Amino acid sequence: MSSLKEICDGIPDPLPPRRQRDDTVPHAPIRTPDLTPAEQRLALQNALRYFPPDQHEILAHEFADELRNYGHIYMYRLLPSFDMRAYPIDEIPGRNRQAAAIIHMILNNLDPHVAQFPQELVTYGGNGQVFSNWAQFWITLSYLSEMSEEQTLVMYSGHPMGLFPSSPAAPRLVITNGMVIPNYSSREMYEKMFALGNTMYGQMTAGSFCYIGPQGIVHGTTLTVLNAARRHLGTTDMRGKVFVTSGLGGMSGAQPKAATICGCISVTAEVSKEALEKRHNQGWVATIANNLDECIGKIRHARRQKEAISIGYHGNIVDLWERFVEEYENTGDLLVELGSDQTSCHNPYLGGYYPVQLTYDESRIMMHEDPIRFKNLVQESLRRQVTAINKLSNLGLYFWDYGNAFLLEASRAGADVGRDESATGTLFRYPSYVQDIMGDIFSLGFGPFRWVCTSGCPSDLDTTDEISANVLEDIINEGVPETIKQQYNDNIRWIREAKNNKLVVGSQARILYSDQVGRTKIATAFNNAVKDGKLKGPVVISRDHHDVSGTDSPFRETSNIYDGSAFCADMAVQNVIGDACRGATWVALHNGGGCGWGEVINGGFGLVLDGTQDAGDRAQKMLAWDVSNGVARRCWSGNNNAEETICRTMDHNKSLKVTLPNHVQDLDLLDRALQE
Repeated sequence: MSSLKEICDGIPDPLPPRRQRDDTVPHAPIRTPDLTPAEQRLALQNALRYFPPDQHEILAHEFADELRNYGHIYMYRLLPSFDMRAYPIDEIPGRNRQAAAIIHMILNNLDPHVAQFPQELVTYGGNGQVFSNWAQFWITLSYLSEMSEEQTLVMYSGHPMGLFPSSPAAPRLVITNGMVIPNYSSREMYEKMFALGNTMYGQMTAGSFCYIGPQGIVHGTTLTVLNAARRHLGTTDMRGKVFVTSGLGGMSGAQPKAATICGCISVTAEVSKEALEKRHNQGWVATIANNLDECIGKIRHARRQKEAISIGYHGNIVDLWERFVEEYENTGDLLVELGSDQTSCHNPYLGGYYPVQLTYDESRIMMHEDPIRFKNLVQESLRRQVTAINKLSNLGLYFWDYGNAFLLEASRAGADVGRDESATGTLFRYPSYVQDIMGDIFSLGFGPFRWVCTSGCPSDLDTTDEISANVLEDIINEGVPETIKQQYNDNIRWIREAKNNKLVVGSQARILYSDQVGRTKIATAFNNAVKDGKLKGPVVISRDHHDVSGTDSPFRETSNIYDGSAFCADMAVQNVIGDACRGATWVALHNGGGCGWGEVINGGFGLVLDGTQDAGDRAQKMLAWDVSNGVARRCWSGNNNAEETICRTMDHNKSLKVTLPNHVQDLDLLDRALQE
């Protein structure tokens, strides 16, 4: 199609011809919801609700086939015929710019160059859905194209419940994904409820429409690798150092790019040839090794030359770790200094983790046809992987958990990860990267702030890069503590080099880590640039849910909360409510995220900067809350960096009054009192 006018019309009528899914492109694994006959009947009935009765006879048999063959009713017949991408906002039909900006973001999340499994509406993470089916896509876009500034679209787990009267000050869109009664938030119940069309796993920025491609995690991974080297190798000169990990999907695909930016040698194992070649064609993986001998040879050559290079190994990460052990035993050479894992272990039995005993294709078949045996093989593979990592760790490897539930699932498989349950939380032999590397950064108020230039013009992105770098430099010149200055300098370097690193995939977007001061000043500068015509269109500001305040996750974002509240989710829920009250254009609250369904509560927002005074005021109020909420919670839990940060913030804003902890000075007092 040459225009987007059809998105105004809702579900196409008359129905387009029946379409089979295109098996020449990657697809989500077949789901195994194990529905009873009565539940299958209910799933079909629920899907048909989107269509008038005279179409039910046509669609019922078709949808039943999808349920039988794929474990879910995606409604492939309704796949759009237009080119799915983030169209410039001026080409998007609608009654207001806020709604058009949201459509821009949705289309980006489903762009085949961006999304992992676009035909199943999965953006990243193996099962991070934008919608549950294509009927929801069409209805949502239709609502957004017709909505006024006195309406709010309400969405329940992908389902557009409708447009409800509100006010211009209210969000234009409120999203919830996976909000399940806690006792029923199990993986088994999720599979059943998803197949019934009742709930959805939105990951983080998939279901909140804020994904910006793998760039979104490149920066965080760059900071993680850089700070791991600072802390554990005692250097920022990473030439000749080797970082080994796995996964080249929607999020994990950022790892080789980040490692190259850091100047080290990266080796990333990937079992999917399609995923590996996609990253290679994008230039994010420099070279491919198709077997272990070739891979080891490339590593040794790069170490000798101290060459910054990203190697993609087409094979299983377990084989690679075991080969490193073998190399040490045969030659005495420890060929790896840093290690992690970014397989989608939040979803280990449905394509998130591929066991070493099977080929990729064998795994895809067995996970559907013999799920019990497949689960046993996954757990055996995890035990082997941890055994190899433990041997290398004893020799000097520094390994960290990337918050993808790798250690959590390995512990459930019986691997030797030293799981320790205490009153303050769960600890493993290897710390989460939040605990050991990035947690203090969050406590300083720094996190992944991002923006999208809805004009679609690369020149607008260049302008915003320049604006943001200048703003951070001005803040440094005004005087900041040394710990804050280091963070700003890291991010100024990132922004100055961003264009040359060719990070854009999909929308014209950028990310940097900033605190409350930086975020509010950058947003103000962007809004002024729109007003003054320096930018050709509005800017959407957002952030990853993986942020200071956005996520309660005891195995990742809040893993360094040690007052026993790591399993509480008040922060993330309060954050979404507070953002909605203070001017966000849209908000989202999700069950699940990086560590999986039932393990996380997280939320996010989008705010459209259109050059108006109202947009500037909203940004000031909302961003201040969006950061200070999490810093205050981290302060109350006992984090010294957070306490210093929130006290400094209160000094600058007399309207902010935060309850500060009175620390117990004599810890022996606790034992004496309890022994009486």
